[in-house]
Amino acid sequence: MSKRNDRKKPEPYRYPDHPRPVTRRQFLAQGFISGAAWIAGPSLLGLFKSQEARAQAAIDCGLGGPNSRLPFMVFDLGGGASIAGSNVLVGTNTQLDPLSAEGYVKMGLPTDRTPADPAFVADLSQTITDDPLILPGDPGFGLAFHSESALLRGIRMRASETTLQRTSGCVFCARSDNDTGNNPHNPIYGIASAGADGALLTLAGTEASDSGGRSTIPMSMFDPTVRPTRVASPNEARGLIDTGKLVELLDDPADAAAVMAAAEAISGSKTARIPETDLVKSLIDCAYEETTDLVANFGNPDIIDPTLDLDVTGVISAGEFGSVGELRRAGTVAKLVLDDFAGAGTVEFGGYDYHDGTRATGERKDEIAGQAIGAALEIAARKNRPLVIYLLSDGSVASDGQADNSVDGDGKLVWRGDNSSTASTMMLVFDPDGRPGLTTTGNQVGRFRLSGSVETDNSLIGDNVTALSYAVVLNYLALHNDVGSMGTVAPGSPLGTSPAVLDPLTAFAPLPRFP
Repeated sequence: MSKRNDRKKPEPYRYPDHPRPVTRRQFLAQGFISGAAWIAGPSLLGLFKSQEARAQAAIDCGLGGPNSRLPFMVFDLGGGASIAGSNVLVGTNTQLDPLSAEGYVKMGLPTDRTPADPAFVADLSQTITDDPLILPGDPGFGLAFHSESALLRGIRMRASETTLQRTSGCVFCARSDNDTGNNPHNPIYGIASAGADGALLTLAGTEASDSGGRSTIPMSMFDPTVRPTRVASPNEARGLIDTGKLVELLDDPADAAAVMAAAEAISGSKTARIPETDLVKSLIDCAYEETTDLVANFGNPDIIDPTLDLDVTGVISAGEFGSVGELRRAGTVAKLVLDDFAGAGTVEFGGYDYHDGTRATGERKDEIAGQAIGAALEIAARKNRPLVIYLLSDGSVASDGQADNSVDGDGKLVWRGDNSSTASTMMLVFDPDGRPGLTTTGNQVGRFRLSGSVETDNSLIGDNVTALSYAVVLNYLALHNDVGSMGTVAPGSPLGTSPAVLDPLTAFAPLPRFP
């Protein structure tokens, strides 16, 4: 005998002033359908997929595989920092071809402390007087700095002598507009086009911008599919692989991945029935596959946290991660690119518009930028990974000859105002296998005039920031022994592909690992 239930079931709401529902939003609003549903499926054990199959599916869907290109970091000093002269030396042909006395004053150097005296010339890892037989352009030389450079001092504070002996560099003599984010300075999309990629994302940056930093990008390089993800701190790095509670509940990333694979299989059968193109269906399937791969391979966010990496904390302490923003950003991005979570990353530092009537402010800012660069190099050395670093700024500054005799000013000349004619950028390359070689172009690409201004005549990069960005991509390819792909990697390049044009812009020889 059964008892009949006469209770009336609740009905959906019907509104006399609303039309009959036809869209999903209207059905949800009026209670005809619910916002979520449970799906009953077969045993999870029967739905496990092999690790090999999951990895192949992830690569096919574009989730990054192993990065075969060199890790790449951009340091973007917003405001117009002094890179040439008082930090990296520049000359009328090579780094040591002298400027006039007035030219050195313009670059902030007192007349009795110029590179004309070898005591004021230093390599990345030594002063010239330590070994007078080693000069810029020689195989044993890295890059010429002023021996009192605050940038070099900061680099040496974090990077060991051994690391710097395995680092080479070049300076690009090129002007850019002062104190603006509109310079198309950042080559990071071209680096991605050259093949730099990561297991989690292609590009990272410390700012939520198209470049990941302050300066913009050449629009001819732009690829919206690899726009940088903002990652400026350890917490933001951990957020890249936040997999929710599933891994925690099952206590094993492999089991969690199996659950995701089960949901993927069930959803895949539904995707096959939707009236969409094969491309749309593939994109939907890939979204499930990438999520499953994320859980399987990166279920524990600790693996991406720089404060839990001894190679990182051996260079930047936990306290510095909490108190020094520049080191926190540099350490976070270095972890991403050196462990192949990202192919390339941009680190932006503000406050480099430091012409406040002193020299001391610029000295302090340059030193912390140097520490961040040196830290990245040293982390690379501890991980036994090569690293390419590119330093840029929007414009530069100049002096009028007045000295700052404060303790931090140290008698150097006051930065009086913006001056784009003294601008330059710098590229460093570290290789744990030995100091990278240079071409006959040597450590300096482009030239300066005796007056201390960038030579813009007969120079493709001297007054063209877009061309400068492509020259960086060119040198990145040269390190891989792949200059021949310049036309494919950078089809919008104003440099073209003629060796007669490219060779004088190519400072770096191929690394031995890319024969």
